[in-house]
Amino acid sequence: MREEFLPYSKPVLADEDVAAAVKVLKSGWLTTGPAIPALERALAKAAGAKHAAAVSSCTAALHIAYQTVPLRAGDEVVVPALTFAATASAAAASGAKPVIADVGDDLNIDAADAAARVGPKTRALAAVHFGGLPCDVAALEEICRENDLALVQDCAHALGAAYRGEPLGGRGHAACYSFHAVKQIAAGEGGAVTTDDDAVAAEARLLRNHFLTTSAADRHGPTADYRYDVAGLGYNYRMPDLNAALALSQLGRFAVDDARRQAVAAAYDDAFRPRDDLEIIPTPPNVRHGRHLYVVKLRLEALTADRDAVFRALRAENVGVNVHYIPLHYHSYYRDTYGYRRGDFPRAEALFERILSLPLFAAITARDVADVIKAVDKVLRHYRR
Repeated sequence: MREEFLPYSKPVLADEDVAAAVKVLKSGWLTTGPAIPALERALAKAAGAKHAAAVSSCTAALHIAYQTVPLRAGDEVVVPALTFAATASAAAASGAKPVIADVGDDLNIDAADAAARVGPKTRALAAVHFGGLPCDVAALEEICRENDLALVQDCAHALGAAYRGEPLGGRGHAACYSFHAVKQIAAGEGGAVTTDDDAVAAEARLLRNHFLTTSAADRHGPTADYRYDVAGLGYNYRMPDLNAALALSQLGRFAVDDARRQAVAAAYDDAFRPRDDLEIIPTPPNVRHGRHLYVVKLRLEALTADRDAVFRALRAENVGVNVHYIPLHYHSYYRDTYGYRRGDFPRAEALFERILSLPLFAAITARDVADVIKAVDKVLRHYRR
């Protein structure tokens, strides 16, 4: 179908992004410099939060958010079965046990199943907005209120998403964003914690920088003092200014790039909605999809092949489909450490066998989109029963 491979996502770096990075390189402030607070102000506004703390990755953001709950050894965190490992691993790194809950047809955590997993040791509930589609936030907030839990949002996919007309970043205990190279904001690496809680924001800024009571900027200049205190156990989770400059530049044109992703998703919807061999995931009227991923569900009963065969066939057409994600309990760490087994979360397992992520990014062209649609049609027609 194509001569060149089309990845499922790739960063969009414009001339202004390069110029912003060069400006930082020439400034002498490669880390803990002025690009960090500039990004934090812009991100807090975009995410609908009072505070934002830039960090080195979304994994770091999750670890910090869990630390500010605080989580301790023996605590438990309810997490969805279908997510990238960081959602659970950051809780495990805080000494807590990730308690896995099943997911619904929209690939998000099932609120009823999550509620059933809450026990006396549960301290937090992790809400992953899968692909950028918001969870049933109100239901999860109610579970947290009834059980005195912290709601930690994994918004790695969900910049630009909204629930009942409001951005997600200020809800719950904290929200965690990603600026990885394939995300809507692609700074190479990077992330952020957003929150409306003053104390959580203050602790997050300490945790990201070894819990130092002063910053490098505080100690810079002819009248500054060298003294600082290490007031707690912190980490080197700082975001370099170079990454912050890239993120800030891209955030400035986020509306344009988001509109392109939304248009591509709408084109896919129009092409695939009439098909009886795959299923699109509808967007409820009370939410705005962040459109990081475009995931379809194969109707295997209509096909002579399984998902992996369809995956290989589309890759052979140079269409870079992907699979998000291998269920948590399939991984050897969660199996061997916590005793999870295949069969424990039947809906996540059944969905995993059917899902494919199609190429979606701001720089994708109309011809690329047409190629994807034609390739899907070609492969599924070949495997029709």
